[in-house]
Amino acid sequence: MIKRLGCFHAHHSNIAVIDNALTDLEIELIHFVDPGLDRIKNDLHTTVDVVQSRVNATLDWIASVHVDAILITCTFFTAHLDDQLEYPVPIIKIDEPLFQWISNNHHSHLLLFTNPNTIDGTIKGLENYAKEHRQTIDVQPYLIPNAFELLMNEKKSDYERTIFNAMQESIKNYPDKIISAAQLSMSSVAESHTEKRIMNHYKLLAPYIKKVLSHL
Repeated sequence: MIKRLGCFHAHHSNIAVIDNALTDLEIELIHFVDPGLDRIKNDLHTTVDVVQSRVNATLDWIASVHVDAILITCTFFTAHLDDQLEYPVPIIKIDEPLFQWISNNHHSHLLLFTNPNTIDGTIKGLENYAKEHRQTIDVQPYLIPNAFELLMNEKKSDYERTIFNAMQESIKNYPDKIISAAQLSMSSVAESHTEKRIMNHYKLLAPYIKKVLSHL
């Protein structure tokens, strides 16, 4: 029986990215998009409790529509997920495959971001993952400036061009570091860098999803 994966996005652009990343898996993808939280995250009333309440309510809704597992593709959402809550289906964070890969590769890493609001939560999550699995990591976050607002304003070509140029500079300026893209929206650009592999969700997600669903 074909498994059904609910995909929870903060932006509609991630639908095509996930479709492409998981195209070889025999699963059904059901997409849910909620861009509101990302747009109000800097408002004074947007507390951690507000974000967690909204994320948890949406996860409850997705879980109720007959999916076998839920993939959260937004690092802002995963950073505010209440891990103490239990859901009737497995919750897969987009970060998990990358956390696993970095923790298992004992090297100096440069982790690229475009969304400044995801950095602290992602690094904290990575550190907690490494600690839980008794691994030592060496990771430096790097924010690509003036990029994320381009994506939010539907300027995808400008967004990807900005990322590409920043990745080129990172390859030149950090020759001794393994470079990874922290956010799903950066994956297709990372894949285009053939002269030096930039680790990204495209490379890691499908095998990880396949393994999780095979145990259901």
